[in-house]
Amino acid sequence: MTSMTVSRLLSGTIKLVLNRSTICLFDVDGTVTDPRQPIDPSVRLYLIDKLKKKSLIGLVSGSDISKIDEQLGGPEHTAQFDYVFSENGLVAFKNGTELKRQTIVDYLGEEKLQTFINFALNYMSKIQLPVKRGNFVEFRTGMINISPVGRSCSKIERDGFEEYDKIHNIRKKFIESIKENLPDIGLTYSIGGQISFDCFPIGWDKRFCLRYIEDEFKGNIHFFGDKTFVGGNDHEIFNDPRVIGHTVINPRDTIMQLNNLFNK
Repeated sequence: MTSMTVSRLLSGTIKLVLNRSTICLFDVDGTVTDPRQPIDPSVRLYLIDKLKKKSLIGLVSGSDISKIDEQLGGPEHTAQFDYVFSENGLVAFKNGTELKRQTIVDYLGEEKLQTFINFALNYMSKIQLPVKRGNFVEFRTGMINISPVGRSCSKIERDGFEEYDKIHNIRKKFIESIKENLPDIGLTYSIGGQISFDCFPIGWDKRFCLRYIEDEFKGNIHFFGDKTFVGGNDHEIFNDPRVIGHTVINPRDTIMQLNNLFNK
């Protein structure tokens, strides 16, 4: 941690204990839940019943709202967060009510969209993996999610692909091939979760959500995420100058860091 990061963190802490003009934003997978697993009720209770008394709370995820609802235990629990930014904020909610939505179709147009999808399907047809299942291309409102193993895989197969990918860099090589073959498609890419990577228009990473809160919470936006490394889907927002970033390793670590931050 650099001295600048420490000073920013300390100044943020002082403001945190004085008022609720602060917001804590959380990635979902690997941060408040284990990857693609339901949230531990104790974690949800901590965020909603304890943390919310000291700070506004929000979620920002590449997943669509239905997947967030599933992991949080249902829409009634998701709605208890002050802000929810699904698909990086392309579909944004405040106090359970939709604020705004933007679509990748409107941005790219059908021709570019099909060029990209056709390339991705052709590339995956040539990859040999330990297993392949279904749902390789998932179309979302503001992005496309690509999974070489297929999102229909089981938990054991998901874990197996993650380990295989660490050795063979399947997702990283896939992204490099897209960049080489479709340099002008207008998309950028980030690896998130265990089995997939997100593809979205340049500038539509998790920083997109900041437009809804940057004025109200200027200097007091804390972000917690597990994939803050280069290429991870938390990297851009973690390093944004409008944000005080915190790298976590799992939900337990998230709560530990929150306790340290708010109890100083």
